[in-house]
Amino acid sequence: MLTDAIGQVHAQITAAPRIVSLVPSITELLCDLGLARYVVGRTGFCIHPAACVKQIAKIGGTKDVNIKKTRQLAPTHLLVNIDENEKPTVDQLAEFIPHVIVTHPLTPRDNLALYRLLGDIFRVEQRAEQLCAAFDEAYAQIVPVKATQTMLYCIWKDPWMTVSADTYIANMLDLKGWKIWISPTSPQRYPAFEWSDTILHQIDGVLLSSEPYRFTETHVDALEKQLGKPVQLVDGEMLSWYGSRAIAGLRYLNKL
Repeated sequence: MLTDAIGQVHAQITAAPRIVSLVPSITELLCDLGLARYVVGRTGFCIHPAACVKQIAKIGGTKDVNIKKTRQLAPTHLLVNIDENEKPTVDQLAEFIPHVIVTHPLTPRDNLALYRLLGDIFRVEQRAEQLCAAFDEAYAQIVPVKATQTMLYCIWKDPWMTVSADTYIANMLDLKGWKIWISPTSPQRYPAFEWSDTILHQIDGVLLSSEPYRFTETHVDALEKQLGKPVQLVDGEMLSWYGSRAIAGLRYLNKL
């Protein structure tokens, strides 16, 4: 059965679809599956692949969707993600979009099921299997660090924020042998924290993500001087985007 992240069962298309994607990484995946001509709407954050998405209408952001404009596009399918999109907004869109496909990859290997789900629904199974083969090849090349290290992965500043253990990012880093520092006080998936001697004693280094906060080498230099710990700038897209970007993400992770 073609089952999505919340257990909804979907059918294969029987006519040309009209797809709206509210997830940047899913928009990229749709293009890489050869489905760009069917994508009629995207968010302003859906920027890859640039040559492909520039022809697709923008309908707002991942959380502030222009409902009226989306309705005018007459979509048949909506692609959303549990972390990235707001349920009330998705519920509004579901009132006039017949098929809502919910995604929620939490581990790198969840991408295989995602490729196959969209490949089967939109009848591009062969291309989906090609992506699966490329993913498996990149996955097999990962070489973990010799000794497990605890890293604090920062996604925001003012307030400082990190990720929890049940996130896609944490599971990507785990492949490399990097365990993320986990907040002992916050159950949130993206908890805020304050720097302290206790944290510094618990970590081996810091990773500053290039997104959603745009950390730069300037932040790296300042934080290294402040903390006395190794600090590295990492490409947030490569470590947090699932979909077809995950294949390049695995290669990137292996080189870190």
